[in-house]
Amino acid sequence: MNTPSSTRAYREADILAASPGRLVVITFDGMIASLLRARAGMLAANYDVTLPAMDRARAFVGELLGALNHENGGDLAGRLSAIYVFVLSELQTLTRTRDVERLDAIISLMRELRDAFAEIASAPRSAVA
Repeated sequence: MNTPSSTRAYREADILAASPGRLVVITFDGMIASLLRARAGMLAANYDVTLPAMDRARAFVGELLGALNHENGGDLAGRLSAIYVFVLSELQTLTRTRDVERLDAIISLMRELRDAFAEIASAPRSAVA
């Protein structure tokens, strides 16, 4: 039987054993789940759901931004940084405007990035190098 504590323990074990690439994917998954929760809250006009979900999504974006290695990442790190800063700004705006179409665009963008990172994380090490 799956209990909340067993699910949490499994998730913690998954995170502790994850490669850096897998951790990025896990972070994207958490952010996207938070954005979808915020979207559902917006559609239901339930701001007790929307606001905490937006806060959590911003925290995930902050984690991604803080994980960038500008020294070794070169131009890619700079481009990702610009995207993450843009997303943070959009999420701040969306907290006030509650524009579902704009949120959908952010969710789509984050899914594209998540899928790209997932592909990289699952590639054999020699293919990544």
